[in-house]
Amino acid sequence: MVIPVSNTAARRIFLAKQGLSAPPARALSKQDLLALIHEIGFVQVDSISTVERAHNQILFSRNQTFRREHLRQLLEEDRDLFEHWTHDASIIPSAFYRYWKHRFRRREPVMRERWAKWHGENFDRAFDETYARIAETGAIMAREVKQAGHKSGGWWEWHPSKTALEFFWHTGKLAISARENFQKVYDLSERVIPDRHRMPEVTHEEFVDWACRGALSRLGFATHGEIAAFWALVTPEEARAWVAANRAELVPVEIDCMGGGRARASFAFKGLSPDPADWPDPPARVRVLSPFDPLLRDRNRAERLFGFYYRIEVFVPEAKREYGYYVFPLLEGDRIIGRIDMKADRKADTLKVARLWLEPGVRASAGRLAKLDAELARLARFTGVSGVEYAEGWLAA
Repeated sequence: MVIPVSNTAARRIFLAKQGLSAPPARALSKQDLLALIHEIGFVQVDSISTVERAHNQILFSRNQTFRREHLRQLLEEDRDLFEHWTHDASIIPSAFYRYWKHRFRRREPVMRERWAKWHGENFDRAFDETYARIAETGAIMAREVKQAGHKSGGWWEWHPSKTALEFFWHTGKLAISARENFQKVYDLSERVIPDRHRMPEVTHEEFVDWACRGALSRLGFATHGEIAAFWALVTPEEARAWVAANRAELVPVEIDCMGGGRARASFAFKGLSPDPADWPDPPARVRVLSPFDPLLRDRNRAERLFGFYYRIEVFVPEAKREYGYYVFPLLEGDRIIGRIDMKADRKADTLKVARLWLEPGVRASAGRLAKLDAELARLARFTGVSGVEYAEGWLAA
C-alpha cells in the first residue's frame, strides 16, 4: 500500500530531519554542536563570505547560540570532525571516517585518469617528494611548497606540489589539520584522524548499507537517486539495489508537490508518520539560509517541496542576473518566503541590504518585516557588524 504524504507534512518532515525545527535560541554546548552535525550529516564549506562563511551560517540558522570556537575545537583539537568531500567540501563527523575510506579507494583510479587529462600525463611528478616532506617536517600549506616562478591561473594550473597535496587529500593519505585565513593546512592522515576513527574497516556491504540508511534517515523520504546523491558516496545503482534488498523495512510513499504537480514516488522507513501534527511546528521567526544550506542542496527537491526556484548567480554575468551575486533564501516557519541580497560591509560596520524579493502570494506585512528586521539584527551581531542598513528601494514590488 502506497502512503500519501501531503506537502505540509513533507515540508515538516524534511525541516525536522535537517535540524530546522528545534528552538533556535536554546543553549548549544560544544557536544550539542557535534550532535547537531551528526543529525544533519555534514555541513558544506565554502570560501565566499559575502555575509558569513557557509558552514557558520548553516549552523547559526539552526541555533543562534552557535559558537565558531566550538567548531574550531571540534575540528582542530578534539578531532571529532574532519573535512572532506561529499558533493562538495564539507565538515563531517570523524565517526564516519571509516566509511569515507571506501570513497578514497574508489576515487583514486578515477582521479588518476581524469587528472592526467587535466594536468598532463606527469601530473604526479612531485607526489613522492611532497609526501616525504610532510612526513619528515610536518604540516604544510600549499603556499609553502609553491615552486618559484610558477604562475597559477586556476586549479587546472596548480603547481605540481599543490596537485600532490590535493590528490593525497582526496584519496585519504593527507587530511586537513587546520585552516589559516581559510587556507588549508595539510598533514598525514594518521596525525590528524584519531586511530579510533581511522583504523576500523567496514565491508563494502556495510558501507553501502550505512550510506543508504543514513541518507534516507536524514531525508525522511527519498527516491534511490536522492539516496545516492545525499553523501555522493554510492551510485544510484547501489542505492536501487539497497532499496530492493531492504523492502521489508521500507514503505512506498507519494509526496505531494507544491503547486499541484505530479506526486513524487519515494520510499521511507516504516513508521514515518504522514500526519503533520506528529511533526514539530518549525519556529515562526524568519531565518536567513545560506545558499549552501542542506535544505537547498537538492534544488529540484526544494522546488517540489517549497515551490522555491533557486540558483546561485555568482558565475552569471551581472547584466544577466535575475536577482544578485549571492542572494540568501528566507525561511519563515515551514515556508520559504523570499530571497534577500545583502553584504556585510565590515569597514562600514554594517550589514547592507540591497534588495528583498518576496515569493508570489507572500505579503510584506508589518509583522513579517519586523521579524525579518529582528533576524537581520541577530545575523549582523553574529557576523561582527553593529547594525543593519537598508538601501533606498530595497523592498522589491
